[in-house]
Amino acid sequence: MRVNEGQVTVTVPEQPDAGKGADVFFNPVQELNRDLTVATLRAYRKRTPRVGTYLDATAASGIRGVRAAADGWETSLCDVDDDAVALCRENLEDNGLEGEVHHENANVLMHSEAFDVIDLDPFGTPIPFADAAIQGTKHLLCVTATDTAPLCGAHFESGVRSYGAVPRNTEFHPEMGLRVLLGAMVRTAARYDIAARPVLSHATSHYVRTYLEFDHGAKVANDCIDELGHVYYCQRCLWRESERGLIADAPETCPHCGEHVQTAGPIWLARSCEPEFVQSVAEEVTEEMGTAKKARELCETLAGELDTPTHYDQHRLCKRWGRGAEAMDTFIEKLRAAGYEASRTHYSGTSFKTDADVEAIRDATAE
Repeated sequence: MRVNEGQVTVTVPEQPDAGKGADVFFNPVQELNRDLTVATLRAYRKRTPRVGTYLDATAASGIRGVRAAADGWETSLCDVDDDAVALCRENLEDNGLEGEVHHENANVLMHSEAFDVIDLDPFGTPIPFADAAIQGTKHLLCVTATDTAPLCGAHFESGVRSYGAVPRNTEFHPEMGLRVLLGAMVRTAARYDIAARPVLSHATSHYVRTYLEFDHGAKVANDCIDELGHVYYCQRCLWRESERGLIADAPETCPHCGEHVQTAGPIWLARSCEPEFVQSVAEEVTEEMGTAKKARELCETLAGELDTPTHYDQHRLCKRWGRGAEAMDTFIEKLRAAGYEASRTHYSGTSFKTDADVEAIRDATAE
């Protein structure tokens, strides 16, 4: 099957369903992910002009690497599967592009060579590749995780095993998954005296994606560790609070309703995007991208999100309070009129962030 994306046309497997025995996986739903990747690479190259080498570490059909090569990157593609390697070579050749294709385990390659940018987009969790990817990246590490159930706490034990954190299945579960992934990557990088700071992150269509810029040194790595901490959360009244530090010190009961409080962490509590960089990414989105409109809208929302570690869902709150929901713009304006900061978020059409606590939200938005 032939697929057109951006500036390239590539051959991908007829059935993108791994359950039918396909060894080379292609997910058409992630076109937005790939379009944003191209725009991010363009913006990052302007931010850091010395970068030039790019590795598509778990390449499958090679569509990420082929698109990077078409955009002028010195590209390498890697996969352990025979069919994937053949497809990568075919897709480079069919588009008249140069690139080095490695037929080996991505961990072996990333431990033996270093690249300015590494793109890690495996099937499922990226954690088995995290150590090698961090050691093989010079400047920017792009990471996708599609195991959202473990990340968000729906598959609790799997999440604990994979990410070394306690995830909780909350109404802000997409952000929980994002921050669990960020926390795991930051801790892994810190072991090598590397500070990994997210410049763009989003949770979209059952996957989490983040772009981590690297700085080297024990002090800056320690600074990143200081941004880890815990979220305390009440399932009954939806109160929550965050606290930095690797040791949790949760209240015995919810200070609002007296019910049990859940603890999640350690997770990343600092900003998950750099607004100025996100705006520069939006400027690099071009019309040949199939998801251009959606990509720009996502960037606009990301750049405007408040810097708080959790978000609320208006419908969930109003249901708990026994009242009807209202237009999101009206709801947010009520919060702002009451003196609080508030913004919409990219997690859903009814989600928002604010510096008001749950009781203040209820009072500020009451009729």
